[in-house]
Amino acid sequence: MTVTSEQRFGEFVVVRVHEGQEHVAELVLDRPGAMNAVSTDMARSIAAACAALAADPGLRVTVLTSSHERAFCVGADLKERNSFTDADLLRQRPTARSAYTGVLELPMPTIAAVHGFALGGGFELALSCDLIVADRTAVVGLPEVSVGVIPGGGGTQLLPRRIGAARAAELVFTARRVEAAEALDSGLVDELVEAGQDRAAALALAGRIAANSPVGLRAAKRALRLGHGLDLRAGLEVEDAAWRSVAFSGDRAEGVAAFNEKRKPNWPGE
Repeated sequence: MTVTSEQRFGEFVVVRVHEGQEHVAELVLDRPGAMNAVSTDMARSIAAACAALAADPGLRVTVLTSSHERAFCVGADLKERNSFTDADLLRQRPTARSAYTGVLELPMPTIAAVHGFALGGGFELALSCDLIVADRTAVVGLPEVSVGVIPGGGGTQLLPRRIGAARAAELVFTARRVEAAEALDSGLVDELVEAGQDRAAALALAGRIAANSPVGLRAAKRALRLGHGLDLRAGLEVEDAAWRSVAFSGDRAEGVAAFNEKRKPNWPGE
């Protein structure tokens, strides 16, 4: 797949756009020497990359991938943290949080392409995405209580929203690792592909999503995210507000026209 543009954020994060998929960004975790363990510098770079992606109105989908052959991301950099004082850890907390919230708050649909280890903060980065595509080598989990902390990148909130409170509690309390087949069966991941195919499958899925209205995609994501957990009446109000934001858009007019003219839409994105 030919790269048409590439931008590096610090030493450990790359954003790529590929030929033929100009509306899809690939956000690459690129710290292979540490299996993408999230250091302070890497967290800062993830946040910066997400801010740049969020500000680009031409993007319709972001795919989160890894450059390491055997890991998506193994979580926080515990070697770095081993040297921290309590004050250091407290100072780092906003920087660490900014990486996870950066992914979580991206306005366009997001897909994680997971292979190998996705543990702790690594799995939380995937959980921050809307969809997770994993290959058969994937091993996921939130083992934080085994090292004396708790999931701090959204795991205690995102995991029960995916699989329910009791299943999430079992995984968090036992700190156990879950292999690919069970992860699919329990809803921890959304699609399972053959080994080595997670990135290609995620980019293909992104291409199918990106064929749709960019205005519609962002509004649909807002409705899904903001409405989750509300009672039905409140959720329908969230949906109505999102509908109103697209009903009078150029994308809506183009979509209706293209349907009636039996052609592919040329989305204005506004």
